[in-house]
Amino acid sequence: MGSQSVIAIKTKKQRKEFVRHLLNDIEAFEYMLQHQMFETGIQRVGVEQELCLVDKDFRPSTTALEILEKMDDKHYTTELALFNLEINLDPFELTHTCFSDLEKQLIALLEKGSNVAEQVQNTKLILAGILPTLKKKDLVFKNVTPFKRYKTLNSILKKIRGEDFKIHIQGVDELILKHESILFEACNTSFQVHLQICPEEAIDKYNWSQAIAGPILSIMTNSPILLGKELWSETRIALFQQSIDLRNISHISREQRARVSFGESWVKESILELFTDDISRYPPIVSSKIEEDSLELVQQGIMPKLMALNLHNGTLYKWNRLCYGVHDNIAHIRIENRYIPAGPSVKDEIANALLWVGVMQGMPKQYEKIWRKMPFNDARGNFINAARTGMDSYFNWFGKGMSAKKLLETVLIPMAKEGLLKSNIDETEIDHYLEIIQKRIDTNTTGSKWLIRNKRTLRAEFSNYESNVILTENIHKNQQDNIPISEWKPVEFYKNDSQKKYDKVYKIMSTHLYVVHENDLLKLVSKIMEWKKVHHIPVVNSRNRIVGIIDKSQLEEIDFSSKNTFKTIAKNIMNTNFGIANPDMSYQTAKNIMNSKKNTAIVVVNGDLLVGIITKSDFEKIEQIKKTL
Repeated sequence: MGSQSVIAIKTKKQRKEFVRHLLNDIEAFEYMLQHQMFETGIQRVGVEQELCLVDKDFRPSTTALEILEKMDDKHYTTELALFNLEINLDPFELTHTCFSDLEKQLIALLEKGSNVAEQVQNTKLILAGILPTLKKKDLVFKNVTPFKRYKTLNSILKKIRGEDFKIHIQGVDELILKHESILFEACNTSFQVHLQICPEEAIDKYNWSQAIAGPILSIMTNSPILLGKELWSETRIALFQQSIDLRNISHISREQRARVSFGESWVKESILELFTDDISRYPPIVSSKIEEDSLELVQQGIMPKLMALNLHNGTLYKWNRLCYGVHDNIAHIRIENRYIPAGPSVKDEIANALLWVGVMQGMPKQYEKIWRKMPFNDARGNFINAARTGMDSYFNWFGKGMSAKKLLETVLIPMAKEGLLKSNIDETEIDHYLEIIQKRIDTNTTGSKWLIRNKRTLRAEFSNYESNVILTENIHKNQQDNIPISEWKPVEFYKNDSQKKYDKVYKIMSTHLYVVHENDLLKLVSKIMEWKKVHHIPVVNSRNRIVGIIDKSQLEEIDFSSKNTFKTIAKNIMNTNFGIANPDMSYQTAKNIMNSKKNTAIVVVNGDLLVGIITKSDFEKIEQIKKTL
C-alpha cells in the first residue's frame, strides 16, 4: 500500500478494469521468469525502520507531519498513525561490511530525526515492538495520518467487515475489546528486512524463509505488553492479524484465510504461485490510476512497474512476503521479513538482520524441495509457538523436538556464519553481531524478557501506568547509548523521579478490582474484604453497572454470627452517594470530589463502565511521595 493515490473499488467497472491489469501483470511476470529477465549475480539487503513518537512524559505524540515537514529527508516517511514514522534505508550490496554500514546509516538518520523531533514539542523517538505507554484512547480515528490511502483503507475494511473489529488475545493476562478503526494495526512497529534473491532459487529460498521463521523469531521477541496487559512474547503477531481481520462468520465457515497470515502450504512449482494463490483467495479492494500495459512493455524489453500486482500484494500482509521491484529498467525480486520487531536497540536490530540473512544464505542443499522433508504445519506451528513463548519455545525441527536455545546454538548460528562467509561478509563483522545473539541466549534475555521482568518488579511499588512510563523511559535511555539488550541493567526506580507526576486519575487508580452484586449476601462482602485485605468494594447491578460502594467501617458493628445476617444483602447498606471520577480527571479534582462526598474512596468510570477505584490511603501515599520529590 505504498501508493498514496488509491481509490476504493466500488463499481463493477472499476473491479473489471483492475482485474484486467492484475491478470496482465501476472502474464508479464511469468514472461519475465521464462525469459530470465530478472537481475542475477548480485544480492542486496534493505531495511525499513518503523518507530514511535513520544512526548516529554513518554506518551504517544501525534507530531509526525510537523516533524516530516521540518526534517525534509527522503528517507523518512509517514506511517498509519500520527505517532509513528518510518525510515527507508538505502539498499546495500550483500558483501564485506554491509551490516555495519547499515547500522551507521540508521544511527545517523535516527540522530537527525531526534534532533528535529526535539524542536517539535520536545518529541522523542522510540524503537519498540509495541509502545508500553499506548492507551486505547490513542487509537482513535483522528490519530490516523490524514492521507487518502489510509482513510480509504480504513473505510474499505470497515465496510467489508460490517461490524466493529474485535481483539481477543490470551496470554498471562487476557485482552478483550472492540475497536472502530484499523488504528490498532499502528500499535505494531517493526524492523522489516529485505533480501534480494535470484529467480532460480526463489522457490527453495521462500520455503526456507517459512521453515526458519519460528526459531528466528524466538530470539528476537520484543512486544510482550499491550494496553498494560502481559500477553504474548511477540504480541504483534496476534494483534496484527486480528486488527485488520475482515472475516465475518460466513468467511470463517468456508475457511477463508485472514489478510494477515503465515500461509497455507509450501510453494512447489513456481514462485508465481504466491501471487496466483492470493488472487484466487482475496478479491481486490483498492485500485489506482494504471496506464501501463505491462505485458506489452515487457515484450518490448521495458521492465514494467506491475502496479496492479504490487497494489494487491500491498493489501495482504504475509510475515514473509515476496516483493517485486524495478530500478533503472532492471527488475528484481526479494523476500521481505515482516515479523522482526523494532528495537530493543539499533545494535540488536542489525544483529537480527544479520542472523536472518545468514541463515537464509546458509540454507543447506538437503533442504531443497522442503515439502518432502517437513510438514508445512510444523513450520506454521513453530511460528505461533515462538510468538507466544519466545526463547522458551520448543520446536518440531525436521522430525526432532528441540528447544529454541539448542536449535539456535547448535544449528542456526553456525549455519548463519557459514552463509555469511559464502556471501563475503567480513568475519569480524559476522562474529561481532552473532555474539550479540549468543549473549541473549547466555543471559536468557530478549527484549520481551527484559520488559516482563522489570514490569513485574515495578508493579510491586508503582501503578500499571507508572510502571509502563518508567519502562519506556529506560528503553529510550538504553537506545540512546545503543546498548544490546543482553547488557541492559534492571530498572533503578530512584532514577525515575521525572515520571512520578500523579496529575491524572488513570496514573494512580487501582484497576485490580473486587466487586459484588447488589443482591449478594453481606457476609460474602465481609469475607472478600477479609480474604483480599481490601477496605472498599464497589457494588454492581444485573447490567454490571456501578450502583454503590461498601466501606469496611460499615461492617464493623454487624454481628455475622447471627442468623439474621444471612438475610442482609449488599444493597441494604451500600452507600449510593459515592464520588465518581473519570480516568483523565486531574488528581486534585478527584481528591476534591472525595472530600466533598466525605467518603474514603471514589470509583473511576469510563463511560458507564467501572474501570478503577481510588481510596483515601492512595491519596495519602501520593502526598507523602510528593514531599520527597
